[in-house]
Amino acid sequence: MGILLRRIKSNSRQTAIALRYKPQHPFLDMAPRLVAKGNGKLAERILELAKEHGVPIEYDPDLAAALEPLDVDSLIPPELFQAVAIVLATLYKANKSAQ
Repeated sequence: MGILLRRIKSNSRQTAIALRYKPQHPFLDMAPRLVAKGNGKLAERILELAKEHGVPIEYDPDLAAALEPLDVDSLIPPELFQAVAIVLATLYKANKSAQ
């Protein structure tokens, strides 16, 4: 499952953070993983790709800000598990309702 978090900074620049979580592959993703991030034009491109591929986009400026310092390909640190889990649970529930 992929998810894209976004926030809009005070200067109207966007930030995009893409996460991936594949619990069925525990050795690949023991936790959600940050797979892409960017600001400005790069954020716009990440958002375009997410839309093209049907990746859910969530507006969560606080979580995006907390994840922004992480490096690409990093596992989400334990202190952010709960916040990420809440977003993932919301998306799983929405996907299940849509089926």
